[in-house]
Amino acid sequence: MSEVAARQSGDGAALVLDGYGTVLACTPGVVALLGARFTELIGRPFADFLSAGSSRGMLPRDGRAMLRRSGGPAVKVRLMVLPLGGGLEAQSLVWAVPEAVAADQEQDQALVRALSGQTEIGLVLHDPDLRIVRSSHPPGAVCPPADAGAGLPGAALDEVLVPQDAAAVEKQLRQVAQTGVPVTDQVLRARYRTAPEQERVISLSALRLEDRDGRSTGVAVLFRDVTERHQAQRRQTLVEGAEKLLLGSLDIVATAEGLASVLVPEYGDLAAIDLAEAALLGEEPGDLSLAAPLRRAAVAGSWPAELLPVGALVRVRDPEHEPVYQRHAVAVPDLSELRAALADDAEGSRQVLPDAATSLLMMPLRARGRRLGAAVLWRCGTRARFDQDDATLGAQVGARAAISLDNARRYTRERRTAEILQRSLLPQADVQVSAAEATGTYVPAGTATGIGGTWFDVIPLSSCRVAFVVGDVLGHGVEAAAAMGRLRTAVQTLSDMDLPPEELLAHLDDLVTRLSQAERAASAPSAGHRVGSVLGSTCVYAVYDPVTGLCAIASAGHPPPVLSAPGQSACFAQVKPGPPLGVGGLPFESMELAMEPGTLLAFYTDKLLAHRQDGTEERLRQLRDQVQAAAREDRSAKQTGHVVLRHLLPQAPEQEVALLIARLYALPRGAIAAWEFPADPEAVSRARYAVTTQLAVWQMEELAFTTELLVSELVTNSIRYAGGPVGLRLIRDKTLICEISDPSQTQPRLRRALVTDEGGRGLFLVAQLAQRWGSRYTSHGKTIWAEQQLPVH
Repeated sequence: MSEVAARQSGDGAALVLDGYGTVLACTPGVVALLGARFTELIGRPFADFLSAGSSRGMLPRDGRAMLRRSGGPAVKVRLMVLPLGGGLEAQSLVWAVPEAVAADQEQDQALVRALSGQTEIGLVLHDPDLRIVRSSHPPGAVCPPADAGAGLPGAALDEVLVPQDAAAVEKQLRQVAQTGVPVTDQVLRARYRTAPEQERVISLSALRLEDRDGRSTGVAVLFRDVTERHQAQRRQTLVEGAEKLLLGSLDIVATAEGLASVLVPEYGDLAAIDLAEAALLGEEPGDLSLAAPLRRAAVAGSWPAELLPVGALVRVRDPEHEPVYQRHAVAVPDLSELRAALADDAEGSRQVLPDAATSLLMMPLRARGRRLGAAVLWRCGTRARFDQDDATLGAQVGARAAISLDNARRYTRERRTAEILQRSLLPQADVQVSAAEATGTYVPAGTATGIGGTWFDVIPLSSCRVAFVVGDVLGHGVEAAAAMGRLRTAVQTLSDMDLPPEELLAHLDDLVTRLSQAERAASAPSAGHRVGSVLGSTCVYAVYDPVTGLCAIASAGHPPPVLSAPGQSACFAQVKPGPPLGVGGLPFESMELAMEPGTLLAFYTDKLLAHRQDGTEERLRQLRDQVQAAAREDRSAKQTGHVVLRHLLPQAPEQEVALLIARLYALPRGAIAAWEFPADPEAVSRARYAVTTQLAVWQMEELAFTTELLVSELVTNSIRYAGGPVGLRLIRDKTLICEISDPSQTQPRLRRALVTDEGGRGLFLVAQLAQRWGSRYTSHGKTIWAEQQLPVH
């Protein structure tokens, strides 16, 4: 109860005593303290209210005392007696404060004295207008410059701190004054106006001061100087940021941009990353010289117009003497000498001297003995200028960042090598033949791991036929590109044999099996799987005949093409894919489809269907719809390819993609003439007559003699060795094609006849008369064909 009474009495009570210690007057606090009415207090000696043990006398003395409380236990108080003069009846004023309140006041005063006297924490009291009322300036880390301490009481923050820092601190304090919500350990910059170049960071805590009625009387601020800790953390952050570049993108430009973002704004206000052009291309960079300029690869900060922008050339006139391109990190805290030296050099000024810059730091970027370029930083305004400590830190950051840049450079070289090899092994993009108009597109991946084994080909065959091929080799990089080249060469060689699609894939499967066995035998047991092996490759092979309008398609683990005939809905060819090459299993099967003139065929690799958001089914639908729209709008193959890729690949793919679009045509009916003859020697003369008559209709009499000889020899051989019926067909295209078909599966063989031989010179004569000749198997036997150049009119 005594404690409650003490708290209820507030900060204390006052009594006025006469010379005999009689109470003449008192404050309401005495009533609350003693639990008595005014009538019971006035006129009584103050000694009557003192408990036993307290000093007795007419007038009390300073010190502790026990006051008797009406109807309750005594209350511990502290008395302070003030004598009164002036001849009045009142002789003394007694101030009685409960012991608990007095102890609290002593602790508060002790706390203020401790805060004011210690050396680690600063204390500043602000009035409601945030002007400084009182401050402690301990002689330790938080001590301001000597000339900043004068006149602090009554000063505004912007009169003590630089404007930028004052605004940040004032914003925090005003929020505390308005809301009453304290701020704890807020890290802010606090540089003095008299020494703006000195970096200073404080940890600030603030709380609102209030009177008894809850009205704001100001703000109390406690702060610690954490400049050294902050600088250490910043140094660690910069070094770690440079090291993290090793885990980021392996694109050298993206790495340069990452380095610039690490440096600004933490370490400087502006930053430029200048790299040797050879390094940007993945090549070995040489020494900086006039012949090997740098290129500004990345910038950071509010880039000024007077500086060279991204992509500009930065020429180094004398790298051994220019202060900004030394072998070691160089800090230039004062730019006045550099400005004077470059006063007449506009190009040099645009490289290194922004108008607002006050200091400069150059960090050479060297890795594995190679000079890749340099990182240049500037500080502006009132920010602390670069010094030797910054140069030491810059050397560490530059060394770590250079390793990341060199890794990206080497990666770029590998990617460019793989892409160049890949493109060199691919055929020309646009192919125009009588049977089709085709456009192949190769889209490299954004990374070297996505480049390697994707390919396409358009192969003209005999008798105006054409083959379309799209394939994909497992693996990536140069090895996969080389494996793709081997596979494409094998397909071209096999296609020259005019094999049906399923037989070609069977031969290719055997070849892949042998090659993969040879690869395993040549590899060390611990080498594991080689990247870029032909084993497991996929391939789709299609042969289109513009004479019959038939297209035969076979697949080895590859997705089927999309076909869209005029006036019909696009669909996927119902081809049953066989196993990937070299895997074994089921045999390959081909499907023969009748194609209308103008039909679009779209061959693609399965990587075109890979997408992070869209599933495979959705991508297939999009591909089918794009091909159908192209067929409906009668777009060219090239336009169709561009539209499909623009829709399905708005950004660089993670894996390389190949797309082959072909629009099929049919030969005019008037360009084909066909006959069938029995196995009768007299049929030879009839065949010659039919040919000469047709050539006269086509106005090609110049070719009549050689064509008669070719037909005579080939028809005679078929009748003699194969039997009938014998088919004869002439095709007028860019060349004159003569075909002889018979039921025999025996391929003709060219040999040199001896002088004593009576025959055996027919095929030799054919080879001499024809521009090209050959033979192919058919479902009913074989066909021998020969081509002649058309006469020039």
